[in-house]
Amino acid sequence: MTTWQRNPTGDPAPLGQATVDRPDQPDDDARAALTRLREEIGKVVVGQSATVTGLAIGLLCRGHVLLEGVPGVAKTLMVRTLAAALRLDTKRVQFTPDLMPGDVTGSLVYDARTAQFSFAEGPVFTNLLLADEINRTPPKTQAALLEAMEERQVSVGGEPRPLADPFCVIATQNPIEYEGTYPLPEAQLDRFLLKLAVPLPPREDEVSILQAHHAGFDPRNLKAAGITPVAGPEELALAQAAVRAVQAAPEILGYIVDLARATRVSPSLSLGASPRGATALLATAKAWAWLSGRDYVTPDDVKALAGPTLRHRVTVRPEAELEGVTADGVLESVLATVPVPR
Repeated sequence: MTTWQRNPTGDPAPLGQATVDRPDQPDDDARAALTRLREEIGKVVVGQSATVTGLAIGLLCRGHVLLEGVPGVAKTLMVRTLAAALRLDTKRVQFTPDLMPGDVTGSLVYDARTAQFSFAEGPVFTNLLLADEINRTPPKTQAALLEAMEERQVSVGGEPRPLADPFCVIATQNPIEYEGTYPLPEAQLDRFLLKLAVPLPPREDEVSILQAHHAGFDPRNLKAAGITPVAGPEELALAQAAVRAVQAAPEILGYIVDLARATRVSPSLSLGASPRGATALLATAKAWAWLSGRDYVTPDDVKALAGPTLRHRVTVRPEAELEGVTADGVLESVLATVPVPR
């Protein structure tokens, strides 16, 4: 089995390759492809293994992922490399203050020759949508993604239009205290399965980054980096089905519910995790267990994913925030106090 660690942000990070307990299972090829995905991204992005693992978990759970970090920590590059390593249709939207909802979802266009309206698809009609700097656009345009993320469709001209399958939004944002940003509303945040904190790299990784650039690496030319597609819709669908089949004992389900309920009574929080948050934690824990080569969930799986799955679903009270309390800190306290099933 793989040994797993948690980095200082609370996100899980794998050490080495996963060794599968059941070598004859038909989903092994899909698991191997997801493992190679991390290796392909590592050809371009130095470090950030926790974030890469989180992106893989988002794909496995058919969920959406929000990446948050200061400018310059390779958020966009990481997603572009992920897209290059997957045989999926990918589109990118640079969110700006003047971006309109129709620029994302598409709109009806009048054709004077036929005197009829036709629908022009927006970039949301893809498998993997990179929503770059999503919090630099006003809430009206942010909300244009709500229906797409939740219902896998968009409604234009009163007609629902289904999106591709698979469909995943990976959004990047700068911390909200930076000038020119619009905090995502709670309803929008809740649609993201995971919120991953992208930290500044340690010194040795930063030196490696400079060495790569000094040797001629061009982040705008991923083909030169030798990125090879390792998975497509078929492998992804097989992996997603295998994740859904992972077993969770009643004690594990009770543990997840107890964690969610504990956030609702925390004196440091004005808003705790909802039942949607609990179901999201179950899904991500199952994906984590599957990536580890198991067909059952353990309490450690739940603990490893509690931070990335719940940190954006809870709200710290303003007075507690002034004292330096953070969502991650509250979740760590909850994990330390809620009894673990044996």
